Amino acid sequence: MDKTFSSSNEAKPIRCKAAICRNAGEALVIEDIYVDPPQAYEVRIKILCTSLCHTDLSFWKMDFGPLSRFPRILGHEAVGVVESIGENVDGFKQGDVILPVFLPFCGDCRDCKSSKTNWCERYADDFVSNTRRYGMSSRFKDSSGEVIHHFFFVSSFSEYTVVDIAHLVKISPEIPVDKAALLSCGVSTGIGGAWKVANVEEGSTVAVFGLGAVGLAVAEGARLRRAAKIIGIDTNPDKFELGKKFGLTDFVNPTLCGEKKISEVIKEMTGGGVDYSFECVGVASLLTEAFISTRTGSGKTVMLGMEKHAAPISLGSFDLLSGRSICGSLFGGLKAKLDIPILLDHYLKKEINLDSFITHELKFQEINKAFDLLKEGKSLRCILWMDK
Repeated sequence: MDKTFSSSNEAKPIRCKAAICRNAGEALVIEDIYVDPPQAYEVRIKILCTSLCHTDLSFWKMDFGPLSRFPRILGHEAVGVVESIGENVDGFKQGDVILPVFLPFCGDCRDCKSSKTNWCERYADDFVSNTRRYGMSSRFKDSSGEVIHHFFFVSSFSEYTVVDIAHLVKISPEIPVDKAALLSCGVSTGIGGAWKVANVEEGSTVAVFGLGAVGLAVAEGARLRRAAKIIGIDTNPDKFELGKKFGLTDFVNPTLCGEKKISEVIKEMTGGGVDYSFECVGVASLLTEAFISTRTGSGKTVMLGMEKHAAPISLGSFDLLSGRSICGSLFGGLKAKLDIPILLDHYLKKEINLDSFITHELKFQEINKAFDLLKEGKSLRCILWMDK
């Protein structure tokens, strides 16, 4: 298996190992695959480590719709090293440490140049293609020559992958790669949601619905903004002790609320409702409770969880009319190329707690164990090391 950084690999396919999802909900299979060289505006990456996100889990189970496509290589939280580059690639060279991110940033369109959004008008509407500029063209084939589909333009469950430069952030080699990988999706989404989308201010009150990695990252972001009260809502009582590391001051277990709604309990705890609520699970009914738990006249709700069944959201018209607001956000409102270096700088200054998000570390070959840990609610982030 060729894993070296050698000019002899450039412009040639590389044979390596990947964890392939052949059918929805089935265990991933470690197989030999071939990874094509990068085309124009693309970079081929040697993955150093990757982690498992709930979004990977959701798409692993998805057995219908245009985004359900097999066989495919999942994974979108990772750090790697540039192995080779295609034509028209500026700003990246062989040996650079890079972090791939599912949300693109072209840097040239109206949205990328705007401070109002982290959307990319040029690229971000397309979640169906395999490769960013080449549609369904894939860079992966299995040992029999069958095409393997990409996932979110990253596909990090492979020793090598090919990613468009619109999805890449170059990072300092002094950053521990396992900590940096967390910022590819979940932790950035939560901290960004608190900082960029809600703009939580000192002394405010916050409710976080769902204490997975995203929810705890929201708490971390609110803590750093010096929120006065940060309430965590989760059915797992163990999450409160863990959540204290990220700034939680209070905890509500919905199963212990009796006949009261969660929103009623939160209003009693805060004297009328929180200033900000965050829905981090992806359940329409929970989003409604999060919305009602905010203060009349000024409360703001941020949806960070992906609604698994695309269910409609029901909100009281008077609750909206009386001043509450609600919005959704991908990647916490962050522009990856601009904001991830800022988060990493905060980490180097020991201001952001990334270490506590990593609850398990495994060899890449143990990836199905990582899936089991996440399904059972036993891990926040499991780091999978390629070479250990």
